[in-house]
Order: sequence, then C-alpha cells, then structure tokens
Amino acid sequence: MSIFNRYPYIVVEGPIGSGKTTLAKMLTDQFPVDYLSEKAEANPFLPRFYQDVRRYSLPTQLFFLFQRANQINDLNQRDMFAKPIVADFFLEKDPIFARLNLDDEEYALYHQIYQHLQIKAPKPDLVIYLQTPTDALMERIEDRSISYEQEISREYIDRLANAYSAFFHSYDASPILIVNNEKLNILKNQSAFDLLLSRIDQIKGQREFFNPNFEE
Repeated sequence: MSIFNRYPYIVVEGPIGSGKTTLAKMLTDQFPVDYLSEKAEANPFLPRFYQDVRRYSLPTQLFFLFQRANQINDLNQRDMFAKPIVADFFLEKDPIFARLNLDDEEYALYHQIYQHLQIKAPKPDLVIYLQTPTDALMERIEDRSISYEQEISREYIDRLANAYSAFFHSYDASPILIVNNEKLNILKNQSAFDLLLSRIDQIKGQREFFNPNFEE
C-alpha cells in the first residue's frame, strides 16, 4: 500500500538547501503521482535578490505570490479522481519570507495583495518539514553549485531556518512529520530515502518527529 493511498496530497517543506525539491522529485519517481513544483528558477528576480536582498525583496516576493496563486487555482480545478500530488511548496509559508525580507510598508502592500487574491489553498493530507541546521544548509547549497545561490549569506540562512522552525512549531492545520534532516541526506544515500518512507508509513498522530542518526 502506497503512502499516497493514505495521504493523497503531500507537501514537502524546508528552507533552501534542505532537500525539499529532491525529496518531492524522488517521491514522484517512486510513485504514480503528479508533481507540483515551486519552479524557483522561473522567478527572474531571484538571482538579483540574493545579490541585493533589500532592493529586490518585494518584486521577488510578489512574483512568487502570483505564481503560486495560479498553481493553487489550477490545483483546485483538478478532477477529484485525478492522481495524488506531491508539492515542494506550501502557500501558507509565503508570509515567512515576506515578514523576513520586507519593510513594514512593503509588507502591508504584500498583505493587501495576498488578501485581495483570496487564495483558497486545499489543505495537505500530510506536511513533511525537513528541519535542517544552518551548517548543513550552507554545505548543501555549496554542494549543488547554483551560481546565484553562492551569494547567500550565512546570516540570512540562519534567520530563514529560525523563521521556518518558529512557523512549524505552532502549525497544526494538517498532520505533520518534522524530520531532523541533519544526517538524513537522501540525495547521497538511497537507504536514507527508504528509511524516511518507512517512517511516514508509521505515522499515527497529528504531529510526529523523526530523529534518525543516519550517517552519510
């Protein structure tokens, strides 16, 4: 029995470098599901954002907001008997970046647009949050060698990781599996991926934790 029989809409989340897209793609390869991708590379402001966070925060944020609103609208129009879905983004976390990067006036504008769009995102059946310490995030960002990501400061990644932790500390809208992702590098070790699948299959409650001591 597939994990998607139980959880037909799974969202994978975590800061940049946590491996959320890698995990979502691996789930897509393993199971007959549709993949809803964040498509960060489609945002033309993103490379400039990492070079000058202050200047490009608002256009970067608004591009992502409209992009995700369109994707959510498409998702809402799907046939209820369509294939299960795994997504590597989560609309509810959008304000994390907005509050982190925008000044008060920009945030007020962003919030006004967010409210005006009236986006009604379907509730995930399961959220997998890859909680990853800053050292591991920085190492994985460096390893994947995307040129504009090398501009990201450690201070920014640290603030982002803390903002994610604070958000998911109180999140209770869907069942959530919080994964200590420091040593669970699924990209380098197939056994780590299999171990995670097994843990997902064992979920019994609304909020659970997975703390594997898995060396690469």
